[in-house]
Amino acid sequence: MARKKKGGGGHGGGGHGWFVTFADLMGLLVAFFVMLVAFSNTDQKKLQIVAGSMREAFGTQSAIRYTGIVELDGLPTRARLKNVDNIKPEDSSATPSPDEKSRNKKFGARLDNEGNFALASASLRQAMQDLPEVAEVSKHIMIEETKQGLNIEIVDQNGASMFPEGSKEPFERTRRVVQRLAVGLKALPYRLSIAGHTAATRLPGRPGYGPWELSADRANAIRKILEEEGVPTANFYMVAGRADTQPLFPDDPFVAANRRVTITLMQEAPPLPTSLNP
Repeated sequence: MARKKKGGGGHGGGGHGWFVTFADLMGLLVAFFVMLVAFSNTDQKKLQIVAGSMREAFGTQSAIRYTGIVELDGLPTRARLKNVDNIKPEDSSATPSPDEKSRNKKFGARLDNEGNFALASASLRQAMQDLPEVAEVSKHIMIEETKQGLNIEIVDQNGASMFPEGSKEPFERTRRVVQRLAVGLKALPYRLSIAGHTAATRLPGRPGYGPWELSADRANAIRKILEEEGVPTANFYMVAGRADTQPLFPDDPFVAANRRVTITLMQEAPPLPTSLNP
C-alpha cells in the first residue's frame, strides 16, 4: 500500500500558508496607521483637493454652486428645493412664506442667543466656584437651558433644605448662594423671571397660608436678595408662586427636590429702537 507524502507546500498541514495571511494583516495595519497619521493634521488645501476629486469621481455638476453634493470650496452645502414649477398668477398668495433672508436672520439671532446663554452659564458657574463651601452648595444648584431661557434652579435635597420648613425666609447659606449668583446676574442684560415651587404634601397646611402663598413669598424673598445685591429693579419681569403644579420630578411629586426657586434668564427678541417707525 502506497504511503502518502508528508508535508507539502500547501496552505494546510505543516506548510507556511498562515504566514501569507499574517503578512496581509500586518500590511493592512501599517496602511491604517499611515492613514491615521495623514489625517491627524488637517490641511485645508488638501481637503479641498480631495473634495474636488470626489466631485469629479461621482460626476456632480460644478457650474451651479448648489446643485452638487460638494460646494466649489469643498464644504457641504444645505439642501435646496428641487422641481420648482412656475406658479400661475391666479394661484399666487398675498401672504408668501418668509424668504431666505428672514429665515437666516432668525436663525442667526437664535444662534447668538444660545451662545450668549452658554457664556452666561459659564460665568455663573465660575461665580459659584468662589464659594468656600462649593462642594456642599453645588448639589443645590441646577443650570439648564430651556425654551423659555436659562433656568437656575435652587433646589432642596433630602436632609438639606434651602428654606426652613414652612418659612418664606431662606437659610443663611441660601442667602450666600443667591448673593453669589447676583454678582453674575447684575452684569447680564437679560430680564429675570422668578418662580417658587413646593412639593406635594399629605399634611394639611396652615389655614389661610397654603402652598400658593408660600411659593410666591419664597420667590419674592429671592428677588429682594438679588435687588439688595445690585440687580436692577427693571430687570425683574415676573415673580410668581407655582405651588406644586410644576414638579421637577413629575413621577414623584413628593420628593424634596420639587421644592425649589427657579430664576430664569428670559429668551427674548432684542428690543426695537425707539426711533423705529413701524
